[in-house]
Amino acid sequence: MQSYTIGQAAQLLGVSPDTARRWADAGRVATHRDESGRRLIDGRDLAAFSIEVGQNGGSEDDPSYTSARNAFPGIVTAVKLGDVAAQVEIQAGPHRLVSLLTREAVEELGLEVGMRATARVKSTSVHIDRV
Repeated sequence: MQSYTIGQAAQLLGVSPDTARRWADAGRVATHRDESGRRLIDGRDLAAFSIEVGQNGGSEDDPSYTSARNAFPGIVTAVKLGDVAAQVEIQAGPHRLVSLLTREAVEELGLEVGMRATARVKSTSVHIDRV
C-alpha cells in the first residue's frame, strides 16, 4: 500500500504541512515511521481522513451556501477583461484554474490580481487518471 509523507498529505488535503503535522500529533490521523525516521500516513488512512476533513470543512471562515462541492481556494493570478467577457485565473495549490465569465461579474466581485478567491466547479462528467 502507498504511504504519504506529512508534506504530501498536506498538499493532498489542501492545508499547510504545519496543520497536517498538528493533526497527526493530535492523533486525528495515524502515522508510522519509515527506516529513515520520517512519519508516514498509509494511503487508506489518509483517504478516510480526507473524507472527514471534507465533511467537516477545512476552513473556519463563514460557510458559503452552494450546490457546487468542488471548491478550490486560491489566489487570483490574472484578470483579462474584454468588452463583454473576462478571463480569470486562480492558482489553488498545484492547480491552475481558468474561468470565463462576464466582465460585469468580475467587476461586481471586484476581482483583482493578488486577492483570495475560490473557484467552484460543478460538472456532470469527471475523468480520473491514475498517477
